[in-house]
Amino acid sequence: MKFISLGSGSSGNCYLLQSGETSILLDAGIGIRSLKKHLRDIGLSLEQDIAAVFVTHDHADHIKAVGSLASDCGKSIYATHLVHEGIACNRCLHIRIPSGCVAFIEKGATLEMGNFRITAFDVPHDSRDCVGYVVEADGVRFCLITDVGHITDTIREQVGLANYLVLESNHDVNMLSMGKYSAYLKERISSDKGHLSNEQAAGLLAEYATPQLRHVWLCHLSEENNHPELARKTAEAVLRRHGIIPGVDFGLDVLKRKTPSEFYTLS
Repeated sequence: MKFISLGSGSSGNCYLLQSGETSILLDAGIGIRSLKKHLRDIGLSLEQDIAAVFVTHDHADHIKAVGSLASDCGKSIYATHLVHEGIACNRCLHIRIPSGCVAFIEKGATLEMGNFRITAFDVPHDSRDCVGYVVEADGVRFCLITDVGHITDTIREQVGLANYLVLESNHDVNMLSMGKYSAYLKERISSDKGHLSNEQAAGLLAEYATPQLRHVWLCHLSEENNHPELARKTAEAVLRRHGIIPGVDFGLDVLKRKTPSEFYTLS
């Protein structure tokens, strides 16, 4: 299996997984032109190589390109029924998904596509619905957990089972509290339907990571209330206090907001 982040943060989220001849996108919140360019840069064609798109939830930074992907490229857009309802009502989406491209995935049910086995699970967030994804192929288990209001038993379980993990580390608590956001927005972000802080993400890893975890990517960093080095150092400090050494026990990287990561091979 291979993995690349094409964008991660409030300006747009999009991740690609590839196994054999099949490539899928998890979220499509970046512009369609940028998406096509990023794919060309790694030798892929949007029209020919992408099998489908799997959406976590209906916020604009996760669905910006789904209308174009469906209407212009004929791609199936998989999401729960409630997420599709939210997409249909989202005024930020200027191109609607044709009915023939609306595809459904149920939480807890596994869908097979090429070499992939894809399973959605519940994630608490202030959208109509929100899911994380487990994608299994080639003997590895990849997990995406983003836009997390609070940590549930299901999320703890998925962290404990993952070989490769993309995990939200959205904000630094002090930066958020001292920043320029309105009181309403600060409360929303820090609520149990908002986003994980650096400390919460690090604590989750420290408590539930297992020896089978090989690499973690911190994702969805706030541009206003976080910094890549701060997220990394917070995670490293918390993990070391629990006897876990990043770079030794498992790899740890921070995904960039607006530019692609390297193209990782997951083995």
